[in-house]
Amino acid sequence: MNAPIPPRPIRALPDQLISQIAAGEVVERPSAVVKELLENALDAGASQVTIRLEEGGVKRICITDNGKGIPPEQMPLALERHATSKIASLDDLENVGTLGFRGEALASIASVAVVTLTSRTADAAHAWELQGSHLGTVVPSSGAPGTTVNAQDLYYNTPARRKFLKSEQTEFGHCAEVVRRIALARPDVAFTLTHNGRTVDHWMASDMAKRSAQILGEAFAEARIPIDEASGVLRLHGFAGLPTASKARADCQYFYVNGRFVRDKLLVHAVRAAYEDVLHGDRFPSYVLALELDPALVDVNVHPSKIEVRFRDGRAVHQFVFHAVQRALAQTSATAHGNVPAPLPAAQTLGGDVPLSGHAWRPQQQTSFGAMMNPTYAPTFSPSPFGARDGGGVAQSTERYGALFAEPQPPRATEQAAPYAMPQPAGYTATAAALAHEEFPLGFALAQLHGIYILAQNSKGLVLVDMHAAHERILYEQLKNALDAQIAGTDMQVQALLIPVTFYADPVEVGTVQEHGETLAALGFDIAVLSPTTLAVRAVPSLLKNADAQTLARDVLRDVREFGGSRVLIERRNELLGTLACHTAVRANRILTAPEMNALLRQMESTERADQCNHGRPTWVQVEISALDKLFLRGQ
Repeated sequence: MNAPIPPRPIRALPDQLISQIAAGEVVERPSAVVKELLENALDAGASQVTIRLEEGGVKRICITDNGKGIPPEQMPLALERHATSKIASLDDLENVGTLGFRGEALASIASVAVVTLTSRTADAAHAWELQGSHLGTVVPSSGAPGTTVNAQDLYYNTPARRKFLKSEQTEFGHCAEVVRRIALARPDVAFTLTHNGRTVDHWMASDMAKRSAQILGEAFAEARIPIDEASGVLRLHGFAGLPTASKARADCQYFYVNGRFVRDKLLVHAVRAAYEDVLHGDRFPSYVLALELDPALVDVNVHPSKIEVRFRDGRAVHQFVFHAVQRALAQTSATAHGNVPAPLPAAQTLGGDVPLSGHAWRPQQQTSFGAMMNPTYAPTFSPSPFGARDGGGVAQSTERYGALFAEPQPPRATEQAAPYAMPQPAGYTATAAALAHEEFPLGFALAQLHGIYILAQNSKGLVLVDMHAAHERILYEQLKNALDAQIAGTDMQVQALLIPVTFYADPVEVGTVQEHGETLAALGFDIAVLSPTTLAVRAVPSLLKNADAQTLARDVLRDVREFGGSRVLIERRNELLGTLACHTAVRANRILTAPEMNALLRQMESTERADQCNHGRPTWVQVEISALDKLFLRGQ
């Protein structure tokens, strides 16, 4: 056992030791140095930045910008602790509009590395250089307008810290990730990154669309949805990846607040909640999103690395981000792939005889949620716009597509000969003009494969549809819309518990009930405080009356405490509706007629989030003609 340390007198620490202590918070590894210096370069108005690293940044970090530069008389002060040009009063601190403002970065870096500062203002005849520390002498030097900070031998005077660093390649990977984050935030700035004398990345000034494609790859560029929404002082813009661009890890998520990359649990939760209906549980969405708001409404001074923020009204921010991303994802499959359905001209026909009636593939009438919950409920669809020839004439089909939900019928004689090939009705052929204009992005049904997949033809080639997954999404959205329509404008229906459910609660949970009582009541919960350590659930939302009241209450309290509201209720509700949709959807091995298959395609085109079922599985894929040509070696 260690002997107790003898008492020592209180005394002020030397400046060098103070700076080294601060460096432990600011300069965790070489990537932290890169981050701080890049932020200073951008705050200086740079439009071009070059980052040179050696041995993962441990041996050398040199960052050059073409910003406004530092006057020679201010260069020694730039290396002083808490010296900055970015804030001068408490009012400035509460309205921070720059990336760096603490005035600790350069001083902390200089305390653990050999720093050389070279800078030149636009009106200066030459550059000036300061080496060593703030006590050094500024001497004339050469250089273009801007600033160069050269930090060598990181942790040379604190070898114990250096032992905690990882391999050269690992440290360089962290540095490169920092550069990518900042480059995504500022596509208007050109960046060049070199390592051990070799250029690794070079991005010219461009826009967000091009920069995100360069950094995140073409796969993301081909599967992304632009977002640009504003509400009051809030604005969210950027790109949200389609579910097909999801990752097994959360390594392709970039969120910025007023240009600053942040890792905020409130924002991550809001985006994740928006993806809940279209993404599998073990996958992570990809996105590049930037939130802009009044600097007075966000506190960026809650962590030395400035990677965490705190919002004045977290609930409003959470709801705004959630709904903005959800609306972007709630597109038809056609819109998400750049094909917006449009009605055909009246004179255009299918098969030369039957006029196309545009989008007539909608539910006949608004059905109440109560009716949809009835076990005997079977949605019906508008009549098919495709006619069937009968004796040389064209008769408009009056068949309702309730057959999608009826009991399987014995196959006809023609079907027994080819049980999985669905013959087209006479006169049912998609004209070249109809396909070329892409009026129906999912095309027209050709056949059914093994009673599972629908094969359709569109202008790009072949469309393969999982009929169960597609129909499940259609029913799921209908159930949600019916429920939302029923409860719109009405109070939350509450189910009082005959015997209240009591459970042990910690002081934080008790405080949440006392502080957010109105929010909990609006969510349909009646939770009472029985003692400093006991809560009682006396009522829950009617829709979730069969759920575990204690678990549900704990989850809601956690969300209300952390995000000012709760997505738990909607998630649980959607789970119930998803189960109902899954059991109601058309099953595999069902033989569908061509009009029934086309009805499903048209419903997909007019249904939100139709690209995935509510389990996150894709509902359809496109196989282009060029891919088929390559498969069969055509033209080679």
